[in-house]
Amino acid sequence: MSWTRCSEELLAKLISQFCSEALLTPVDGRLELGSVVYTFEYVEGAFATYRVRPGSVQRTTAGILGNDESEPAVDPLQFMLDAAGVLGLDGPTLAGYMAELSSTLAADVRMAETALPAAELADLHHTQLEGHLTGHPILVANKGRLGFSASDSARYTPEARTPLRLVWLAVRRGLAEFRGTPDLSEHAVVGRELGSEAVDAFRSKLVDPDSYVWLPVHPWQLDHVVRTQWSRELATGEIVVLGDGPDEYLPTQSIRTMVNITQPGRYQVKLPLKILNTSVYRGIPIHCTLAAPMLTQWLRGLWYRDEVIQSLGAELLGEVASVTVRHPQLAAAPGIPYQWTETLGCIWRDPLEPRLRAGETAWPLAAVLHVDPTGEPLVTTYIKRSGVDPEVWISHLLSTILRPLLHLLHHYGITVNPHGENLAIICDPSGLPSRLVVKDLVDDVNLSTVPIAERGMEPDSHDRVLPRKPWHVLRQYMVDALFLGVLNPLSTLIPEVDLWGLLRGELDLYAANNPHHAARLESTALTGESFTRYPLNGYRLTLGYSDLDTRPPIPKAGTLPNALHTAASIPPKRAE
Repeated sequence: MSWTRCSEELLAKLISQFCSEALLTPVDGRLELGSVVYTFEYVEGAFATYRVRPGSVQRTTAGILGNDESEPAVDPLQFMLDAAGVLGLDGPTLAGYMAELSSTLAADVRMAETALPAAELADLHHTQLEGHLTGHPILVANKGRLGFSASDSARYTPEARTPLRLVWLAVRRGLAEFRGTPDLSEHAVVGRELGSEAVDAFRSKLVDPDSYVWLPVHPWQLDHVVRTQWSRELATGEIVVLGDGPDEYLPTQSIRTMVNITQPGRYQVKLPLKILNTSVYRGIPIHCTLAAPMLTQWLRGLWYRDEVIQSLGAELLGEVASVTVRHPQLAAAPGIPYQWTETLGCIWRDPLEPRLRAGETAWPLAAVLHVDPTGEPLVTTYIKRSGVDPEVWISHLLSTILRPLLHLLHHYGITVNPHGENLAIICDPSGLPSRLVVKDLVDDVNLSTVPIAERGMEPDSHDRVLPRKPWHVLRQYMVDALFLGVLNPLSTLIPEVDLWGLLRGELDLYAANNPHHAARLESTALTGESFTRYPLNGYRLTLGYSDLDTRPPIPKAGTLPNALHTAASIPPKRAE
């Protein structure tokens, strides 16, 4: 039964992650939660992480006759009720988190009922593959989506795999602002996205078309937010609903980013959705829409002039244009919860398809963590089809990811957030990983606090948009998103490969080739004894579900041992 299996897997993940983040402290596979005891089978992974075996969890309580009663545990919601006291959760937080767990479990069941074998998944185009991937590997309630109804989830989520059309709005200038990279005009972007026929049809609906800024909106957001929160502007004609665009889109794993499947050469579109998912409401902050094209232009200047990055063939999907719409009352009022001020706007991003060379294929990095219904990892299929040894394939994967990211971090003091959604892998015609794709810039780019001459004039020198952080904090993006979020779970799927030895080999090679960055490498200390622990799941439990006017940082929670510190270095299998 899909529900039982999915529930067992979600419970195992819940216990695994809560123990890994030291939210709960097991002793030899035993958790005492007041009058209830849970036992389970597990193995300890790298970075002091736990991996609980699904189906092994037992729940023991005192029976009515005074004897202990033990039974198999499959329900993550019951576990949360039992653990609430130990976790120190209040009623609203417990209820909110259980709602997210319920939504996640429902989505997991829907996915399990339509899951494809790895061999079929490996044949899918990357835009189609997105809808089969099961979500964030560390965040337990990774499909919480509070705000979506059951019918919304069946229509608008990645796993629904249902194309949708975006609705276009015209918003009066002054209320809305367009920005683009220097090579893009507002008319050029709109014309490229709509085509001349749709542009002419929409212009005919407006008395003075050029007195408006045009932008797409997600149909859910139009119905649930724009027609209510922006009802005055709709009534006065400051906002005009133009109609459906001509193309069909599919949502990516992030839900709010849409990929054009009618015309893949057209832009990806990032749109706000007033739903709570994986820690925050999925709006788009005003500073992000305003800064995206400026940041893209600056990064492009570094990226495409840099000999190392160009030699590696790494691709940057720039956020080339945007529309910002400020709410006329709420945007200027103090203390307004951020989900009410980030409801309308868009960011257009470069598409991936035109970057592919003859014979190349691409897939999101998250694909390497997917396991099909028979237990076959998708990464195993990728490796078999390439015809090379697993160690060689994994070495190429690590080289493809790390070489540009290590250079970006240590040469420029710039980090992205390299998790499974933000990176894509381009494979050569033989199926070997060969080139990296980086996206989602304005939300996730950080700079070193220490100025770096190679960065040149920073784009936000006068009006700060990009966070400045010390080296040991910058490194955490690679540690948490890549090492813990992708490579650690990947290592369990390919036990025959010494992944940490290969990763240590890449780090050692970079250090040997870049002695001029020795001080920076010492500061990032990627092979040091320990890293700071940032509990992603604990963040939601600590934060609760109260309305906040900003997105708070994730709190620190001690340290965790670094698996790379003692790993025996294995030389990379890919030539420099």
